[in-house]
This record gives sequence, C-alpha cells and structure tokens, in this order.
Amino acid sequence: MNDPADRFFDPDPAQRGVARDLYAQVADLPLVCPHGHVDPRLFAEDAPLGTPADLFIIPDHYVFRMLYSQGIPLEQLGVSTRVGETVETDHRKIWQVFADHFYLYRGTPTGLWLTQELRQLFGVDERLKSGNAQEIYDQIASKLATPEFRPRLLYKRFNIEVLCTTDAATDPLDVHRAIRLSGWEGDIRPTFRPDKVVNIATPGWLESIQALSQVSGVDISSYEGYIQALEQRRGFFKEMGATASDHAAFTPYTLILDKEEAGRIFQRALRKQATAADVRRFTGHMLVEMARMSVEDGLVMQIHPGSWRDHNPTLYEKFGADKGADIPIQTEYTRNLQPLLSRYGNEPSLGLILFTLDETAYTRELAPLAGHYPAVKLGPPWWFHDSLNGMRRYFDGVMETAGIYNTAGFNDDTRAFPSIPARHDLWRRLGANWLAGLVVRHVIQPDEAADMAVELACGLVRRAYRLPGAESRVSSSWL
Repeated sequence: MNDPADRFFDPDPAQRGVARDLYAQVADLPLVCPHGHVDPRLFAEDAPLGTPADLFIIPDHYVFRMLYSQGIPLEQLGVSTRVGETVETDHRKIWQVFADHFYLYRGTPTGLWLTQELRQLFGVDERLKSGNAQEIYDQIASKLATPEFRPRLLYKRFNIEVLCTTDAATDPLDVHRAIRLSGWEGDIRPTFRPDKVVNIATPGWLESIQALSQVSGVDISSYEGYIQALEQRRGFFKEMGATASDHAAFTPYTLILDKEEAGRIFQRALRKQATAADVRRFTGHMLVEMARMSVEDGLVMQIHPGSWRDHNPTLYEKFGADKGADIPIQTEYTRNLQPLLSRYGNEPSLGLILFTLDETAYTRELAPLAGHYPAVKLGPPWWFHDSLNGMRRYFDGVMETAGIYNTAGFNDDTRAFPSIPARHDLWRRLGANWLAGLVVRHVIQPDEAADMAVELACGLVRRAYRLPGAESRVSSSWL
C-alpha cells in the first residue's frame, strides 16, 4: 500500500516543505493520552490481545456501525446480544465479512486509522479485500501471538508517556491498584466519571447510589451524605493518580440550586418520584457542584455534551448501549454555562475543558468563551470530528479567536488501543500543515511555528490536564 511521507500535507510545495520540517520535529515526541476508554485490565493482565476480529471489529462501534448502516447484522459480526441470541463465533468468518466490505471505509477517519494500523503495526502492505482476507488474518494473528504484541510492550513501543482511563465513580479501582503494585513503569491513571450517580434518570440509578454508599462508606439517605460520598470518591481517585473528572451531559445546561431545593429533589429521586423537570434541574445543579469540587480538589473538569445516546431503540433493546447509535444534537453553550461560569469561570484553580459535537458552536460560542474565561480551555475535535476535515475545520475556526494556548491540545478518546499512534500522528501532521500555512503567509515566523508544533503535540495537553512534565510557557493558572 502507498505510504507517502507527505500524507495529509498541502499540495502547495512551499507549504508542504515547511509542514514536513515541522512534523519532523514532533513526530517522535511522547504520546500524552489524558482521556480515553481503553480498558485498564489490558495492562494489569498483560494478556494476548486475542484474534484480529477481537482487536479490530467486535468491540469497536466505529467499525461495526458502518457495516450495520449497510444492512449487515451485528450478530454476523460477533456482537453479543442482551437476549442471548446466537451470534457468529467463527472469527475468520467475521474477518471475511469485514474484508468483503472494507471498501466502505474509503475516505473516512476509521479507514485512515485502520489502514495505518495494518501497515505500521502489522506490516500489511496490501489493501485488505475479499481475496486476501484470510492471508492477512494469518499475518496479524501470528504477530498477536508473540510477546512483542502484549499490551505493556506495545505501550512502550507506542512511546506513550501517560494513558488515562475513564472509570465510574463507584469503581473501587482494584485494577489500577494492581497495575501500580506490579512494579511496571507504565503510567496508567483513572479518571472520575460520575454520570451514573449524578443523572437521576439513568437506568439503575438507585442501585448505583447504593454502590456509591458501599464503596465510600458514607450513608446516602440525604443530599448531604450524597455530596460527602462524591467528595470522598474524588479524593480517592486523586490518591490513585487521577488528574481529571469527566461528565457526559445531554446538554451543558447549568443552574444553581440552594441546598434545600437540591435535597428535596434528591429525596423524590430516592422515592422514584422525580419529574422530568427535577432531572434537568438536578443534573444542571450537579455540574455546578462538580465545578465547585474541582476548585477545591484540583481535578480538571471535562464536559462532553451533545450526544443523543442510543438513538436506535430497537438496537438498544437487543444489544445494549454503545453500539454505534449515538447521534449528535444541536448544542448551546453561552446561556447554558453562564450560571457555572458566573460562579467559577474566573477562579484560577478551576480547569474546565469543553468539548462539542456541534461544530457550529466553535466560532459562535466556544472559541470566544475559551478566549475570555481563565478557567476554560477548548478540547480538541471530538468523536465524529476527530478526523482529517474535522481537525482542519477546528484549526481554521477556533485558533484566531481563542489562540492555541486556550486549547487543550489533543486526546485520542478511544477504546481501540492499537489506533492511538495513528490518531496522534494525524493530529501532529495536520497541526504542522496548519502552522506551515501561517508561515508561508507570513503570519508567524518559523521559530514560532516550531514552538507551537511542540505545544500542540505535548505541551498544551500536559498543562491542561495538570500532568507530569507540564513545563511553564505562559502566565497561566494551569501551570
């Protein structure tokens, strides 16, 4: 397969030459991975990664959502059902279906990652297709069976500096503890994710509250106990190396309730009597409470709003959550975040990283918010926009208003561990290309571009997430 060294760079030779030089300065820098969904058990167990189908297809909704959109049943791809129906267990057959339809990924970000993984990680020089599917399956399987393809050695091979997972507030973090006790030098850190105990409409919320009480040792029969339990868990996560919390919200709506009103809603939720208005108000209030806790304990707060989760009810009923049916919604930030920002947006100790699935908010709201409030940083292109064109639009739409130093650099936000190098490589190449465009237009000087390229690759994300190695560069509350 063709692997041009100048892939993703501008066709203009002047810009391409500058981009090539800038990229060379950052290509081999460590990968900083502050937010993602890689299972920490990979590094605790350090077991083989399974078959090619286990690695590329069965667990990855980025991959099978495209196949499903073309009418291929998920059962045929080995995706387990909630109702115990029979699914395909022959991984060679699953791989053959994948290869038969690999053309579907042409021009997509998933296609870019998969192609680069196959080529650079597994040495696959041919384009995957029906006729060579089994040969390539064998080639990948033979490598997966070797010690060099165990998770810990891949972590080192990928040159990962730190990798943060996403963990429920009720998680005892036993797996993280096992990693630390193993003596392995890899830096794997948890991230505090309280969604299941904060959103009172979440299925199983009462069971999650009971689990929160048990793991924290705090009685949660009152709102006060609930807050105390959350604070206790955040403290424990921080002791285990966490530097951030993460909050998925349907919208970034916030408001401030007094303790009495919050307590009354909490009691109605305990009795299963909460209304839709209660749900919205309490969730909005708890985002403000989480900002208050971040001011006090220093955990960086991430907000990932704007996804209608499990939009396809038929698929959800059969297969459960996270099966590729999450769809973006239009999202408003200026009004919704004003209560939170009016109280904490000027706090130098708050780190608030905002993400969006609604690109129309970049120039209209998010870049101006990040360009004003000391607490706010703008996260990188997320999910559907973590792509060639999504990154281009981000650089063009955000940086003039916010400047790069009010952004949080890059994070890969992936479950697919082997795709991490390809995702970072795309960001570094496009960052170099964008900076090269500024150089050839005489907007910035070459030395400034070189400094900015390093910042986009590593510096910004280290400081935004308060990770080790966050060297001082500008006067900022994030140092």
